[in-house]
Amino acid sequence: MKAILLFFVAWTMLPGSMYDLKVNSIDGKLVDLGQYKGKTLLIVNVASKCGYTPQYTDLQKLHEMYGKKVIILGFPANNFKGQEPGTNAEIADFCSKEYGITFTMFEKISVIGDDQHPLYVWLKEKTGQEPTWNFCKYIVKPDGTVKFFGQKVNPMAKEILDEI
Repeated sequence: MKAILLFFVAWTMLPGSMYDLKVNSIDGKLVDLGQYKGKTLLIVNVASKCGYTPQYTDLQKLHEMYGKKVIILGFPANNFKGQEPGTNAEIADFCSKEYGITFTMFEKISVIGDDQHPLYVWLKEKTGQEPTWNFCKYIVKPDGTVKFFGQKVNPMAKEILDEI
């Protein structure tokens, strides 16, 4: 009975669309994801102490080279072996100092598990896949289609560039 109740509560919290959600930026400002409707997005769960953390370099490069074609949204998460232990302020400072990040970063959220953020519930519903590690990527197209790319796919890989 408890499992059925948990499923019902999770189901009732599902947004009709990711564009119905509001999420805090890394500096605490409320961001309406509806502003991104009709644009190509690259949504990435990120972490500061991961073997894939150097992908920040290519995420920033992608932002600088293709920022008119794709909007990168970074979501710090501490779901995988505690690889994002910092506060939002510490994460923002790390991203700025170490990688010169200028694309949009959001507050730390949970991307898997019982407390999975509604955005990631929606992404999982659209693709049938949820992050298996840090730096998994979802491309959300203007027509609403969503594609999943695992952590090993570099942000500047051909399969990503072909989608934008």
